[in-house]
Amino acid sequence: MTTPEPLPEDIAALKAALTAERAARQQAELRASNAEAMVAHYKLLIAKLKREQYGQSSERGRKLIDQLELQLEELEASAAEAEAAAAAEPADTTSVITFTRKKPVRAPFPAHLPRERVVIPGPTACPCCGGKLAKLGETITETLEVVPRQWKVIQTVREKFTCRTCEKITQPPAPFHTIARGRAGPSLLAMILYAKFGEHQPLNRQSDSYARQGIDLDVSTLADWVGACTATLAPLVALIRRHVFAAERIHGDDTTVPVLAKAKTITGRLWTYVRDDRPFAGPDPPAAVFYYSRNRNGEHPNCHLAGYTGILQADAYAGFGDLYDARRKPRPITEAACWSHGRRKFFVIADTSKAPVALEAVRRIDAIFVIERDINGLSAGDRLAARKDRIAPLVAELEGWMRAERARLSRHADTAKAMDYMLKRWPAFTRFLDDGRICLTNNAAERALRGIALGRRAWLFAGSDRGGERAAAMYTLIGTAKLNDVDPQAWLADILGRIADHPAARLAELLPWNWKDRAAKLAA
Repeated sequence: MTTPEPLPEDIAALKAALTAERAARQQAELRASNAEAMVAHYKLLIAKLKREQYGQSSERGRKLIDQLELQLEELEASAAEAEAAAAAEPADTTSVITFTRKKPVRAPFPAHLPRERVVIPGPTACPCCGGKLAKLGETITETLEVVPRQWKVIQTVREKFTCRTCEKITQPPAPFHTIARGRAGPSLLAMILYAKFGEHQPLNRQSDSYARQGIDLDVSTLADWVGACTATLAPLVALIRRHVFAAERIHGDDTTVPVLAKAKTITGRLWTYVRDDRPFAGPDPPAAVFYYSRNRNGEHPNCHLAGYTGILQADAYAGFGDLYDARRKPRPITEAACWSHGRRKFFVIADTSKAPVALEAVRRIDAIFVIERDINGLSAGDRLAARKDRIAPLVAELEGWMRAERARLSRHADTAKAMDYMLKRWPAFTRFLDDGRICLTNNAAERALRGIALGRRAWLFAGSDRGGERAAAMYTLIGTAKLNDVDPQAWLADILGRIADHPAARLAELLPWNWKDRAAKLAA
């Protein structure tokens, strides 16, 4: 047993020893506190990394929803299989009482589908007494069917005639083709283009699919057709770009795209700028334009938006900084921040660590979103009035609450960083309170990029920088058609058959919104 050291008799020495012990204890407590803080920090970091790898991909739990829908699909299929098996059982089988599965109400098939009547011949005489029958009516049962893809070769015949007087030969002129000296019709080209860029089916998979149907189309042939169609449709891409950048407010965002370069892949970018005036009842049709770049340098948005001077809704990407500079010529672009990005930072913390401050921030921001959904689609003036009356007080309370809570947090805390993201850009976040045209979020641009993000798993990478630019052009056409509720494949098939001999001065007639109006008039 260790003998304790004798205490000093001098009062000054005792005070010095007590002070030293207190200092040592404080240092130990500080080290323990720092260790606890580091443990909490690493736990949160690990939770966030696990969430990124295994967790939900968005606030609305898209992966969970997809999984539940798949389970529902399997249960419905199992129930239908059980009912079919029960109906096929012999009559002497012992029956048990089961519940009655509630099925959805059957809606009639679309009226525009062609109908094929198959009449079952009735009896010529009464099966009971042999008397003469008189028709009372008929019972029609409709069954949806599909005709498998049919391939055909169209032969365009141009007859030659000779004059018996002057012996001059006369022949009608050759028709225009979508591809010069090409052997593909517009519907086939539209199908290939939409499968590649709309449904993310690479050309090699399409070639294999066609081969199984007895049609030998080499990948190089399909690639030639895709390139030729992109060049043919380039004037429409230019018109859509002009339409997008004529807007007073646009959305901007970008996403990664793997690009193959010298047997390895690099990470390129696809940029999108979306015009959508529908949230404030604007009369102009929506449209989306895409650009490709080899990297994410700020020079690219500066080039894309060189002549634009309106409002840009985007995230806090530093490359947009030069666009907002007061010294920019002809004048700076007005910045409008995205509340979804700000909310997402709090949501991740609340989802992983259940931090009370983060949960309260999400609750306060959600209250703003609820009101904003109610006024979506109203005119800019009505939206502005509603925001001044109902949303502005909530935003002022949120700012005061965040600044008070921020003062109590360490600058290294994740919640503090989420607050700094918004507070440092507060004028851009609150600009929507002074302009009814500005939206609360940048979701329009994120929706435009969603298809690309889903397609990356199918096509893996773009073949080259030129392939990335070609993809951007086709995404512009297909994305704009979808925004206007136009079937992209039907639209492409029609305009590919008409654009070659369409007057250049009337090219705007082929844009999706004008084409839609024309198709509706023809249908009427």
